Amino acid sequence: MGFIISKPMNENMKQQQEFMLMNARLQMERQLMIQNEMRERQMAMQIAWTREFLKYFGTFFGLAVIGLTAGAIKKRQPVFFVPVIPLSFVFAYQYDMGYGTLLQRMKGEAEHILDIENNKLQLPKGMITFETIEKARKAQSKFFIEK
Repeated sequence: MGFIISKPMNENMKQQQEFMLMNARLQMERQLMIQNEMRERQMAMQIAWTREFLKYFGTFFGLAVIGLTAGAIKKRQPVFFVPVIPLSFVFAYQYDMGYGTLLQRMKGEAEHILDIENNKLQLPKGMITFETIEKARKAQSKFFIEK
């Protein structure tokens, strides 16, 4: 008689486990989508910030180049033109970040590091485990009672 009851219970338990697995998978997919959406929004904000900064820096750079060039010509000393060189590197970097291919090159380099040089990404003392966290928690806890 126990067999008659246990067979439907086993099937019900199996269906429940399948449902829980499907639900966990759906929740994980949603979490991944949310994380990716947040990452994309943060990257968009970073690019927008860079473009906005470039407008102000570009204005400063243009005025500096005109002023330093005029000063170098007027005083007949090319040393006045020297600050234009590092400013042009900063301007080129900001332009490349905002409108160029810097992000694609960075992505390619990051993929290369993940694929080829992944040993540089290892954490000191290896991956964090539950046991290491519990050990540290027990060491710091004043209220821990060992059973």
